[in-house]
Amino acid sequence: MAVVIDTLKKAARPRHPEKAHRADTAFLPKPDWIRVRAPGPGAFGETARLVRGNGLHTVCEEASCPNIGECWAQKHATFLIMGDTCTRACSFCNVKTGLPGALDADEPQKVADATANLGLKHVVVTSVDRDDLADGGAEHFARTIRAIREHNPETTIEVLTPDFLRKDGALEVVVAAAPDVFNHNLETVPSLYLPVRPGARYFHSLRILQRVKELNPRMFTKSGIMVGLGEQRNEVLQVMDDLRSAEVDFITIGQYLQPSRKHHPVARYVTPDEFANYASIAKAKGFLMVSSSPLTRSSHHAGEDFEQLRAARENAHKRG
Repeated sequence: MAVVIDTLKKAARPRHPEKAHRADTAFLPKPDWIRVRAPGPGAFGETARLVRGNGLHTVCEEASCPNIGECWAQKHATFLIMGDTCTRACSFCNVKTGLPGALDADEPQKVADATANLGLKHVVVTSVDRDDLADGGAEHFARTIRAIREHNPETTIEVLTPDFLRKDGALEVVVAAAPDVFNHNLETVPSLYLPVRPGARYFHSLRILQRVKELNPRMFTKSGIMVGLGEQRNEVLQVMDDLRSAEVDFITIGQYLQPSRKHHPVARYVTPDEFANYASIAKAKGFLMVSSSPLTRSSHHAGEDFEQLRAARENAHKRG
């Protein structure tokens, strides 16, 4: 009897190879307040066709955002530039990890075209971490901002950037391109960085936000954290104080949702009342804008939030 072994057929590469051999963690059953509607076929499908037709990626899909149905039905999408593969391996994140491919030189124009075709008044551009690039992808961010601005002069632009760790001068390149909002998420409290965000440094991320204000005091800054990872309430309040010390204008707080059994487990589901309490405290601490709810995500309702953020600054100036 002959046994034929196919040595050419390769096994599918796991989405998260660094997590493949971890022991499975239990899923904590979701409470009633963590519920979203399934997307309908209309505008959702149109948004999907436009994104894929331009060869673009979105964080909505790659990070398994629970709000994708609502946002895409309204033709809102957050563009994920520089590929779909991240060089970091954060234990909370569902974006694919590994060695990314080369940058697409046409991507800035593709994003600008998609922004026009979707009729976006406010666009959010984020990216994977690209530690393999000398500037962390800063110039690609800047080119994308400039392309959007050239072809969509009335559209306001929000960037959600990586931390550009050990990439001297990278932050300055992005700020010089003049987005309307600079967002960089702290993601969690300092005590959880090692298990949750091991490739990053809390105080480096905080310094990025502070540095943006030094470079351009008029630029809006924004940052977000997830809760339910195992943090303590007093730690969340300390993060608020740290962000205000860096003059951050807008804080987002949302519930962590576990993408798979290989990811960091949900320690608990924070109640809507607790989120409301965090919102009240954050407003009292001086943030111009606060979004705090179980399904809050950095880019959720970003356009409406930007209008409120701008109005809040104008009102603060009138009072002061």
